Amino acid sequence: MAAAPVSAAQAVGEYLQSPDDLVKISTFRKKLEKEKASIDARLKSGVKDQLQATREGLRKLLGTRSNVQVIKDEMAAIERQCADPANVVTTFDQISRVSMVHRNFEQTEETVNNLLDMNDKLDVLEDMLETDSRDILGSAPNLLVIHYLLNQLEAFRNQTMHQAKKASANSRTTLTRYFERLNNVIEAFDQYIIGLASNILELVREGHSDVVVKLIKIAEVEGREDEKAIAIRLVKKAAKLDAASKFKSMQANARIIKHYRSKITKAITESIRMKFDDAYKRDEQDPTNFLGSLGWMYQDLIRMETDVVPCFPSEYEIYSLYVREYHKALNGTIKKLVASEPGASVLLALFEWLKDYKKDMKELGVPPELLEPPLLDGKEQSLIEDYLQVIIKKLDEWSANLMKTELEEFIARKDPPELDSDGLYGSQGGAAILFQMVNQQVDLATESGQGAILARVVSETNRVMRSIQEQWVKAIESEFKKQMEKPEEAAGGLVEYVIALANDQIKSADYAETLLARLEPLVSEKYRVTINERLNDAIDGYLDVAKKCTQTLIDIIFNDLKTATKSLFQPAWYDGIMRQIVETFRDYMTDYQSYLNPSLLDLLVEDLLDAFLVVYLNGLANSPKLKMPAATERIKQDVSVVFSFFSTLKPPKELEAYFDVIEKILALLEASKDLVFLSFWSFARIHGPNIAFVEGLMKARADLDRSAVSEVMDSIKKKIKEEGLTDPPEPTIMKKVAIQNSFSRFLR
Repeated sequence: MAAAPVSAAQAVGEYLQSPDDLVKISTFRKKLEKEKASIDARLKSGVKDQLQATREGLRKLLGTRSNVQVIKDEMAAIERQCADPANVVTTFDQISRVSMVHRNFEQTEETVNNLLDMNDKLDVLEDMLETDSRDILGSAPNLLVIHYLLNQLEAFRNQTMHQAKKASANSRTTLTRYFERLNNVIEAFDQYIIGLASNILELVREGHSDVVVKLIKIAEVEGREDEKAIAIRLVKKAAKLDAASKFKSMQANARIIKHYRSKITKAITESIRMKFDDAYKRDEQDPTNFLGSLGWMYQDLIRMETDVVPCFPSEYEIYSLYVREYHKALNGTIKKLVASEPGASVLLALFEWLKDYKKDMKELGVPPELLEPPLLDGKEQSLIEDYLQVIIKKLDEWSANLMKTELEEFIARKDPPELDSDGLYGSQGGAAILFQMVNQQVDLATESGQGAILARVVSETNRVMRSIQEQWVKAIESEFKKQMEKPEEAAGGLVEYVIALANDQIKSADYAETLLARLEPLVSEKYRVTINERLNDAIDGYLDVAKKCTQTLIDIIFNDLKTATKSLFQPAWYDGIMRQIVETFRDYMTDYQSYLNPSLLDLLVEDLLDAFLVVYLNGLANSPKLKMPAATERIKQDVSVVFSFFSTLKPPKELEAYFDVIEKILALLEASKDLVFLSFWSFARIHGPNIAFVEGLMKARADLDRSAVSEVMDSIKKKIKEEGLTDPPEPTIMKKVAIQNSFSRFLR
């Protein structure tokens, strides 16, 4: 990097940094003048040398131009002398004709002798060529001899066919047939050369490096002959015909261009491509094994660098050729493998192999420019996307097929659900099958060692699970609606199948928790968060479906009790209908207790208790006039019957908290007009003011007239205002009580 230029002011500043330096100005001045003089002298000397060199160059240029002109003049003189020798030599025509006749006799004699000897020579050549060709990896002892003899015969053929251009068509046809055998031998030799070129590496492994050297020597000889023939053709094309006719070589040359070097290069390229094709075909049904067996490629490159490169001239750049062609053939094979849409495990194995390939080629010292274009055009990361798409496709297909079967069975309900090892209802093993598929794909992703891949697979798994959960929710709602609206068209066994589905959801949640526990230790915090979120979301979804199942089981119970629940707090209620309700509970709960997962059973009991209390409180909140004290006595009897039933399902101590709300409402009904506000205070501290509910309750009491109700409500509202009563932070069951307006009550 060049130093920044120093200004004159900065240079002076370096010398004058303190007042004392002013005394030294004279000394500094002399020093600078001396340096300037030295620089001027060097510049003057440099300019002088440069001028001298320029003069010398011009002098040589002028001399060269003079020499060129002399050569040009002499060539013109030779042309004039050769233009018409007849003007110089009086007997030139006779000499020319005699010379031509003599030359023709010699050529005819030579041609006849060569034609007579050709078949004998071809017999020998065919035997030697067959012997050498029989073992393509042999020592090729006759290679150079065959080439030498063929070259002589080929030159004879070329000259003869060129001389026969002016002969009759029949003569040319006869000559062509005569040379057919020679042409066949030449073609067979060309194929032998290509065969040797296709097996260069194998020849070296067999210890026949000398054969490779002979092959290249032949290619060089033929290459020089090709160059001569091409040059002569260019001269004939560019020169005048009469000038070209003066050269025998131009007349006689009819050589077929061999292009041996190009053929050898193509044979090497083709042999490499075929080697990869053969390797791929052997393991086409097991691409992973193909990738695992590619070690021979590295062995070939090592052997080629150590033993093949010394056999070739440097201009062949044989090392670069082999590396490029191996890389190109490998790239084509890899693309073919990817295009065959292999399984996810193969794509993952290929992704890892490509990373190892880069590392291995770097360790072998292969220059990066020889590995262009990169394998798969440098888009190996797309393999991960392809891998994920394969997994997504499989998960979607498997889950779709699984759900098709499961939903058909759920809707048809032809046979009772199966019993699992615990004696509980279960489906046909759909949950286990799904998680078996999921675990297979997760295991594959785990083998990649990449947290991003595993997190993505888990995310896709979550998507599939969520889709299945949504389908189950819709199926439950649809079948329940059918049961409610058109029971005669609905298949039986809905209760049993909903129980089985609920149990499956708990199993699925357990499977998902097990999967989460297995995966969390395998990834970093970055991907652990994603995996945790997705699997916990799936677990929540399974629990939501299970909740939907238990709620549906409760809805089925209350659907059977529609008539009875509508009679609550109506005239028929005073005769006692609670035992009918409880017996219905008992009938359904017998099946639920026998076949429902115990943890779900506990939740169902709590939800059933809540549902009963909501129905009961709604009936009370919207009741007509209550006969007092008959109504309170009936409520006490109802609570006793229901409490007794639920005591068989939950500990009595826990039940007391549930029924406390009815006890407090009962106190409101039994309290005298003057003491109602005390009972209200006890109720409102837990459940909030609930003014509409309390006012409706007071109006329903037959023992209170309108003015009494007004006084009671005034005292209650005053108490609320004085105490600043508000709704509790956490809503209680009273939040679910719906108060009908006066018009609705009238319709009722």
